[in-house]
Amino acid sequence: MTDRDDALRREPGWTGPADSGFDSVSQQDQPAVRSRPGPPRPAVQQQTARPAAPPAYPGPTQHHDGAPWPAQPSHSHPAPQQPMSPQPMSYADRIRADELVPVRKPLPAGGWRLAVYKASFGTVNLGPSPEERRLAELEATIRGPLRGHFKIGVMGKGGAGKTTVSACIGSVFAELRQDDRVVAVDADTAFGKLGSRVDPKAQGSFWELAADQHLETFADIRNRVGSNAAGLFVLAGEATPARRRVLDPAIYREATARLDRHFTIAVIDCSSTMDTPVTQEVLRDLDALVVVSTPWVDGAAAAGQTLDWLANRGLSSLLHRTIVVLNDSDGHADKRTRTVLVQQFSSQGQLVIEIPFDGHLRPGGVIDGSGEMSPSARRRLLEICAALAAHFPTQDTRTRERH
Repeated sequence: MTDRDDALRREPGWTGPADSGFDSVSQQDQPAVRSRPGPPRPAVQQQTARPAAPPAYPGPTQHHDGAPWPAQPSHSHPAPQQPMSPQPMSYADRIRADELVPVRKPLPAGGWRLAVYKASFGTVNLGPSPEERRLAELEATIRGPLRGHFKIGVMGKGGAGKTTVSACIGSVFAELRQDDRVVAVDADTAFGKLGSRVDPKAQGSFWELAADQHLETFADIRNRVGSNAAGLFVLAGEATPARRRVLDPAIYREATARLDRHFTIAVIDCSSTMDTPVTQEVLRDLDALVVVSTPWVDGAAAAGQTLDWLANRGLSSLLHRTIVVLNDSDGHADKRTRTVLVQQFSSQGQLVIEIPFDGHLRPGGVIDGSGEMSPSARRRLLEICAALAAHFPTQDTRTRERH
């Protein structure tokens, strides 16, 4: 130590170490600090021995740019809990297929858009037309989720085309819902013709189905029902006058209970007479109803009576799930009359859909699917099926209460 340092040490207010060995001097051995006039001399920070345990806040004491870190919180006062920072995404999460794989635009199904695509050798793809997109939306609705069973009744005055509409609706559902089994049931006690519109070779009937006690698998049921090319199965009614057997509610209930074990969707072609015991039994177990009317005054009046009958029987819930179909079966419907009928039914809250005349449906032969229908008729049938699919149950209905 120099003479100058020794003189400074003897001055009042000196806070430095007593000698050059200040590293080993403890805090208690230092003299008390006395105040003196004027600004105090900066104190020399005393270094202490490094603790054996690591500090509670590890890491550097400064940012890389020289800014200090926040002060270490005291152990006597716990710091408030900080929100959890989001976990970093993994490499697999960062790889998104939708960002790497280019989206392929659907090809047009026909028309001038398809002609442009072919003429350009696939380099110009304008995509589907608005009509094609609308048809795709309807088909997607029909393919929607369905829990349990779904039963559709079809009613109408004789000659309105209810059997044809029943076979068409069932065929559309069978085509678009190939993971489900769809069956059309002839519950018309007046020699129904549903079997001839779906499969004229169908041999089974209500009575054989109800009497067979060994129907445990679908293969057993398959021998009792017919089918068409669309995949629609059919349980035919009594079509031979020589062995006239009258269908009663007990036989209908037993036969359909066996069908329910293997079929998801059932289309019931009802009798033209609403007061028959079988028709009332059918109505007790329906999820939706289609009332077929001709686009003329007499057919519309009969359809209106059907709706009134439902309302008077307390079936308002089923009435809200009822679609009115104006079927132009002969191609002579008057445009003004159709417009008025649509307005009248719609004013009562009913959904009304018109089916235009289609020569392929008129002769009365087998309906193999929607491929042979005219585009306008197929579009209307898709609208009908999509409207019915809007009422698909979202919960299992196998233990539902009957109406």
